[in-house]
Amino acid sequence: GSFAKLCQDNGIRFIGPSYEVVNLMGDKVACRKLAASCGVPLIPGTENPINSIDEADGFIKEFGFPIIFKAAFGGGGRGMRVCHKKEDMKSLFDSATSESKAAFGNGALFIERYIERPRHIEIQVLGDHHGNVVHLFERDCSVQRRHQKVIEIAPAPFLSVSLRKKLTAYATKLCKYAGYQSAGTVEFLVDDKENIYFIEVNSRVQVEHTVTEEVTGV
Repeated sequence: GSFAKLCQDNGIRFIGPSYEVVNLMGDKVACRKLAASCGVPLIPGTENPINSIDEADGFIKEFGFPIIFKAAFGGGGRGMRVCHKKEDMKSLFDSATSESKAAFGNGALFIERYIERPRHIEIQVLGDHHGNVVHLFERDCSVQRRHQKVIEIAPAPFLSVSLRKKLTAYATKLCKYAGYQSAGTVEFLVDDKENIYFIEVNSRVQVEHTVTEEVTGV
């Protein structure tokens, strides 16, 4: 968000979301709180970043394993480690912290309950300067390697009409609530019972945008 703010401070029109929104979406914990406040379903997770594995004990007691450590101030599959048992927590926490700090300059992590073998569905959104947000449907990016997307499919195969409506409604609702402008992507996980869980908002044009363009003609 610093570049967007620099443009604004110097009277230059920045093509993209406001720097406040960029900063909000980049703070994964704050973005989770925003989603919760407007009724978008979340994966159970810690409400604030954690700085030691001792802070994870309460979460483990309530939700059990598996869990996933995630970078609180970054994305792109970096700073993420899945943990299935207590004996591995320290080493995985340390490696996730180191990777997060190297990649994003901040090693803070948060924890989520790990969803086994979910579908990963992302919704392309566009917002204007008048508070309007529309969606350009979805992409299925479930095929991944090391948390990096390998294949993008649009429209998502075997996605029911009702589930598509829920996903797109949640995505546009969240972005309207945030005052989102320009292009962005809202990401969700969907489990085998069609429960929806919000992950994050990427406040940029992702490399996958060409898939949506081919399908919609936009």
